[in-house]
Amino acid sequence: MLTKTLEQTYFVIDFDSTFTKVEGLDELAAISLAGQKNRDEVVGKIKELTDRGMAGELSFEQALQMRIELLSANREHVELLVDFLRGKVSDSFTRNKEFISEYRDQIYIVSSGFREFIEPIVTEMGVREDHVFANTFRFDEAGTIIGYDDTNVLSKNGGKVRLLQQLSLPGDVYVIGDGYTDYELRESGLANKFFAFTENIERQKVIEKADHIVTSLDEFLYLNNLSRSQSYPKSKLKVLLLENVHARAVEMFSREGFQVELLKGALDEDELIEKIKDVSILGIRSKTMVTKRVLENAPRLMVIGAFCIGTNQIDLATAEERGVAVFNAPYSNTRSVVEMAVGEMILLMRGIYEKSVKLHNGVWDKSANNSNEVRGKKIGMIGYGNIGIQLSVVAEALGMEVLFYDLVEKLPLSNARQCHTLEELLSQSDVVTLHVDGRKSNAMLIGEKEFSQMKDGVVFLNLSRGHVVDVKALANAIKSGKIRGAAVDVFPQEPKTNDEVFESELRGLPNVILTPHIGGSTEEAQASIGEFVPNKLLSYVNTGSTYGVVNFPEVTLPPLHDAHRLLHIHQNVPGVLSKVNGIFAKYGVNIVGQYLKTSEKIGYVITDVAKNYSKEIVQELKEIEETIKFRMLY
Repeated sequence: MLTKTLEQTYFVIDFDSTFTKVEGLDELAAISLAGQKNRDEVVGKIKELTDRGMAGELSFEQALQMRIELLSANREHVELLVDFLRGKVSDSFTRNKEFISEYRDQIYIVSSGFREFIEPIVTEMGVREDHVFANTFRFDEAGTIIGYDDTNVLSKNGGKVRLLQQLSLPGDVYVIGDGYTDYELRESGLANKFFAFTENIERQKVIEKADHIVTSLDEFLYLNNLSRSQSYPKSKLKVLLLENVHARAVEMFSREGFQVELLKGALDEDELIEKIKDVSILGIRSKTMVTKRVLENAPRLMVIGAFCIGTNQIDLATAEERGVAVFNAPYSNTRSVVEMAVGEMILLMRGIYEKSVKLHNGVWDKSANNSNEVRGKKIGMIGYGNIGIQLSVVAEALGMEVLFYDLVEKLPLSNARQCHTLEELLSQSDVVTLHVDGRKSNAMLIGEKEFSQMKDGVVFLNLSRGHVVDVKALANAIKSGKIRGAAVDVFPQEPKTNDEVFESELRGLPNVILTPHIGGSTEEAQASIGEFVPNKLLSYVNTGSTYGVVNFPEVTLPPLHDAHRLLHIHQNVPGVLSKVNGIFAKYGVNIVGQYLKTSEKIGYVITDVAKNYSKEIVQELKEIEETIKFRMLY
């Protein structure tokens, strides 16, 4: 087994800000004073007293008396608090409910809070009722709280120490808590270890006294090699999110217990190398370049998420060779890009943008010259992928004739027609719009020659990648009148932050709409990407599934039930699977399921095994010569 049972160890766990995310008495005050003018003032005073007591700045007895004097609550408020606390159990305790049930005879809840709201919560999680120790309220006949039982040892200074002396637990005692009174159990010699619990709050004076600092119950269980829901605590895994990705992504990773750092801008190569050394999950958009050198300095990196469509900013080959999976968002912002393309096309065909600029300068140009409807015109799309397909549907609904050119034979939707050559498309189209990916072979796809092949007075849009167009040739085509109007959203060189100056030959040209790479930057698209990409990354980290991966063998895996999942990424050479299964056979491991997919360079074998197996098997799998990365999940 990979876990051990500590039969002579007892776990003493605090309630407020440990078992739950909040301080119960503080929340009771907020509930009881709802709608009253002095609510914020009173609740603030109670919270301040709580913090001072937990940090050891006030004696516990002083803090408790002063808080109860400020409290104005009754039984009904306590019942409301219990309902509230059911949704505030700390995430890592919820994840590890099985541990609480398994060790229920060895777990004690010892709290300076109040039994009336503590007992219902912890017993629902599997804690024994007779293992709950806390203060109790005193109520009058109307059910109003008028004080507390001051004969209870937990209402006194050093109450937790006295209680533990009375319990006289016959074995090692590990204390998990966030307050100074929890540390006092260790200081008194009654506890063998004190674990400062920081998932919900960090108290510096408490942290300084701890034997260990644990950011979650997962980490405590991992340190002590106990049964747990996570084979490796996510609180020890770092997520780095760059370029101000959507807040939804931060929320999703934080909720799962990861360390999350969000930076607003992109990082250059040296900056990223410094940041990425201890990062397991990297999230970027289009400006951050993940080069070979970056990847070679990222020993812990498991997966990269591109919060955009393109992945040309990532060295996919090196990522694959190093066993780093890459995911993107191929569909999430297509509608936003399509709507922008349609809007810009209409503005340019009608000359609306140019007339708006003139009017801002006081020039009244009420003329129909060079103002045309899009109905009946031909739109030529270079690239018929997710965006091109959706654009063709919208354009046809506007009454346009749709042409497209793609290197791959595609099934046209509705009346769209595929052109056999790029020249064929360019020579016929009234509007030319680019929707190709950023592969190197697309560099300078449109240059002086291609502009010369277009109709005179064409409208040109590039919402794909900056390097696919020769910008100098585009500027010349606009100046000569070959192109009547252009909209450009992407550029060969783009500022990394909003503070940098944008330079381009296209600045100041007439009837040219320039936008700062915002084709997919709508709230709807970013929210969708902010959920889609983290879901893919979490699926890979949590289950090993690579469905939708860009650079890796693609495997869709079933849920893991009552087994451990071993993930082995290796060089794709003959005989590796035989070595893997030879190790399983050597130790008599019961294989529940096995899945293998390969690419040209790497192999990815996933094996679900029964829980009982020798630790040595993991080390031997790691030591297979061709191993690139190995992970274990349960």
